[in-house]
Amino acid sequence: METPVVKLLKIKGSDVISTLPTTTIFDAVKLMEESRIGSLPVVDSTGKLVGMLTERDCLRRVLLKELPLRSVTVAEVMSSPVITVQATEIMESCMKLMTEKRLRHLPVMEHSKLVGIISIGDVVKFLCSEQEQDIKNLENYITGSL
Repeated sequence: METPVVKLLKIKGSDVISTLPTTTIFDAVKLMEESRIGSLPVVDSTGKLVGMLTERDCLRRVLLKELPLRSVTVAEVMSSPVITVQATEIMESCMKLMTEKRLRHLPVMEHSKLVGIISIGDVVKFLCSEQEQDIKNLENYITGSL
């Protein structure tokens, strides 16, 4: 079944917590912890997506290098350019992209605007749910329950 990402966003919600490039790593990590998220989209003052900050970025580029958390900014550590998908992209394609590029989080765009973030967990859970529904429908068809 070819289901677009926008269907997942309708189910999970499309609220996006983001940060500015000038935010300190300390404040960004604090925001991620408080929000219980593993990545932050980085947007400029106009709202344009300019990067992504992930837990891995913080670990590899800050903690392991013993950089000062309260003075290093997100712009110095974030991943850029950002790999994104359109809201119309098919879920299976997203899963393939995330697996190939080793991405845990993927920003979803619509008309050059950030409209959501999906995680690999979101995608797996959604696809498993769809497969379970397909199996139930087939079982009902076979047993004549439809």
